[in-house]
Amino acid sequence: MTENTQQSNHSAPELPTQYTPAEVEGPLYERWVERGYFEADEKSDKPPYTIVIPPPNVTGSLHLGHAFEHTLIDALTRRKRMQGYETLWQPGMDHAGIATQNVVERELAKEGVSRHDLGREEFVERVWQWKGESGGQISGQMRRLGDGVAWSRERFTMDEGLSKAVQTIFKRLYDDELIYRAERIINWCPRCLTAISDIEVEYQDDDGELVSIRYGEGENSIVVATTRAETMLGDTAVAVHPEDGRYAHLVGTEIELPLTGRRIPVVADEHVNPEFGTGAVKVTPAHDPNDFEIGRRHDLPNLAVLDERGVITAHGPFQGLDRFEARSAIVGALRAEGRIVAEKRPYTHSVGHCSRCKTTIEPRLSMQWWVKVGPLAQAAGDAVRDGKVAIHPKEMESRYFGWVDNLHDWCISRQLWWGHRIPVWYGPNGEVVCVGPDDEAPTGEGWTQDTDVLDTWFSSGLWPFSTLGWPEQTPSVEKFYPNSVLVTGYDILFFWVARMMMFGLYAMDGTPPFHTIALHGMVRDQFGKKMSKSFGNAVNPLDWMDAYGSDAVRFTLARGANPGVDVPIGEDWVQGSRNFANKIWNATRFALMNGATVEGELPPAEQLSATDRWILSRLNSVVAEVDAYYDDYQFAKLSDTLFHFAWDEVFDWYVELSKTTFMAGGPAAEASRRVLGEVLDVTLRLLHPVVPFVTETLWTTLTGGESVVIADWPKAVVVAGADAPGGFRDAAAEREIETVQQVVTEVRRFRSDQGLQPGQKVPAQLELSGTALAAHEAAMRSLLRLQPAGEGFSATASLPVAGATVALDLSGVIDVEAERKRLAKDLAAAEKEKAQATGKLGNEAFLAKAPEQVVDKIRVRLAAAEADIVRITAQLAALPQA
Repeated sequence: MTENTQQSNHSAPELPTQYTPAEVEGPLYERWVERGYFEADEKSDKPPYTIVIPPPNVTGSLHLGHAFEHTLIDALTRRKRMQGYETLWQPGMDHAGIATQNVVERELAKEGVSRHDLGREEFVERVWQWKGESGGQISGQMRRLGDGVAWSRERFTMDEGLSKAVQTIFKRLYDDELIYRAERIINWCPRCLTAISDIEVEYQDDDGELVSIRYGEGENSIVVATTRAETMLGDTAVAVHPEDGRYAHLVGTEIELPLTGRRIPVVADEHVNPEFGTGAVKVTPAHDPNDFEIGRRHDLPNLAVLDERGVITAHGPFQGLDRFEARSAIVGALRAEGRIVAEKRPYTHSVGHCSRCKTTIEPRLSMQWWVKVGPLAQAAGDAVRDGKVAIHPKEMESRYFGWVDNLHDWCISRQLWWGHRIPVWYGPNGEVVCVGPDDEAPTGEGWTQDTDVLDTWFSSGLWPFSTLGWPEQTPSVEKFYPNSVLVTGYDILFFWVARMMMFGLYAMDGTPPFHTIALHGMVRDQFGKKMSKSFGNAVNPLDWMDAYGSDAVRFTLARGANPGVDVPIGEDWVQGSRNFANKIWNATRFALMNGATVEGELPPAEQLSATDRWILSRLNSVVAEVDAYYDDYQFAKLSDTLFHFAWDEVFDWYVELSKTTFMAGGPAAEASRRVLGEVLDVTLRLLHPVVPFVTETLWTTLTGGESVVIADWPKAVVVAGADAPGGFRDAAAEREIETVQQVVTEVRRFRSDQGLQPGQKVPAQLELSGTALAAHEAAMRSLLRLQPAGEGFSATASLPVAGATVALDLSGVIDVEAERKRLAKDLAAAEKEKAQATGKLGNEAFLAKAPEQVVDKIRVRLAAAEADIVRITAQLAALPQA
């Protein structure tokens, strides 16, 4: 019984006959919030435990991925709160620059206006207005799931404090020459009209074309192949490998670029693979990242031929054409001049698309702001290598190192209006001034602020400390930084985790943002397929919550959560978890009706039955197992352990074995009622972090305590007179009850084989001498529906099990002749199946031609038939003789 347990003298607390989640969950959650259970006090002397929420987009709504991740975080924080930690689960949302701007622009389009009609300032005001009216829908959905976040601390990446943090770190990085402005190739979205980062590009296989084009004439010609023929208008060289003898005579010369009237040089560069294609590549420095690097090495001009919308700008017949229209037109013109050597259609190749609008990305030369990531990434990698930060599961470390050890400079500027505007001003005479949060911006004629905003990931990279009040050294920073653990999907190990590591180590003087990175997989459908609206298999978790309750959704997700592994989920599994919640409810209701209690101390060991000692011993084992699994982030294993302990051992065995004790009354019944109360109390507390709603209702009813949210996390149960390290254990009692289970299971199997109904009573004699089972005879008879052997008892079957013998008289219970005929028919069918399978497997001609999987199926059929023959023969032998 915990310190927060205050059971009153009410002798028989009552529960409704049926658990209805919809009536329970909402009011319970609001009560938790009103009582401040989820708030965190930076002045507390308790040890801190901190997790930040991976901030969902302000435009977003709860999907299964959110529900999965939030379930895991909530389980961790609820347990730590119960263990006595000052627990902070930090909530908040991301401003989602591109996504939010797109949403508001679509709303404006319905009014017949664009952001340019409004102007920047008024447009940003409209975005804030939309955020206030429609944004943040996910917050209410998080409440439905039961998220125990500190709502009073909720942050938004564009709020005043976080904006100050962004400006502060930009200024520091700029002053340390870790932020710079330069013209580089970036990923450009012609629809969103902004640069996007490498990790915001989604690659998919598209059907395109591969066209081989002859540049130059005669012996001095070179054939190059391209999937983007329109970019040839911007070619400024052809490159070959320095050791490729086929082109040695052309290196240093110039050849004609078709359709343009320009001549371009042939350069030798080691980037070129002489084994691929013709061994020669066209070089378009303004429209390809690899070509840009070749251009820098050979001082080639950068000739841009596409504008921000992907329209051709080069003078000539193709000017004004969209890039895809130009592609066809240019290939046609080349074909007319006899320049096309080969064409392949369709040519399937990997093409980058904007992750938000799915438009094909255009590599584009552009002046942008960049973070020099070299020293930052080195520190982020070393923090893991040196053991300051642990990645779980450990095998994910290689993916992390593969990213941070090969990180390119990060383009952080976006051509948007919604977001953190870059704090740099340009003067009339070429001055460039970076302004910190406490600096005065330059004023006067000719001074303008940079029009770009920062990449959303820039501000979310500060999330572990900006949400605590940094750059001020607040009490919350002192108490809750570094975070204890980051729980997130392996898919954003590069998007978000690496950026938090770089910024945290840089801003916080070498202290990493968290001690552990716990990575989970992705939620997939029951067939392992990615969930997507386009696939028709996407699920709204709110629909499942409405149908089965939030606890059922949470338990299903947790039970599939193996570290770093994708999680398949189907509605049938959620139904199964709903059944588990109902089982907990019904079993606790039964226990309360039969006087289960947590009042007083547990009776000493000598007053406990073997059944009582067994369940307490098993309970302590489960407490230790669950703790170990939590510490290793093994949510699936801890959930499975609790499921089988609660359903199988507590409800199906202990409760059933105890029924005869309760019926008999007396001191033994009183002891078992106290043990049952203890077991339910501890089991409900163990289950609470994963299934908080049903456990809250049951635990408070059982114990009279204020709330299981603030109850003590279970420790090993101690029984007077049986002190032992790790709490009470009784191996002998465990063996004894295992023997009882063995006997009951075997007799149940025999009854089923004989076609007896579960509730059908059968006369029986139990020979238990020489075993420890005598004390359990009444319970076993009750479980097995066995009547005492009366006059005229004649054993028709005798089952020796675990040193005991169970003799049964089935003569008056079943129609022996009808059962013999049924079994004989089944036996004949099994023998026929065996003969057919044996015949095929003995046919050499068949084996030579049949696929291996067909032969394997026949072997399985043979084995099943042989097993059926053995089983049915035994059943026939056990029938009473005429």
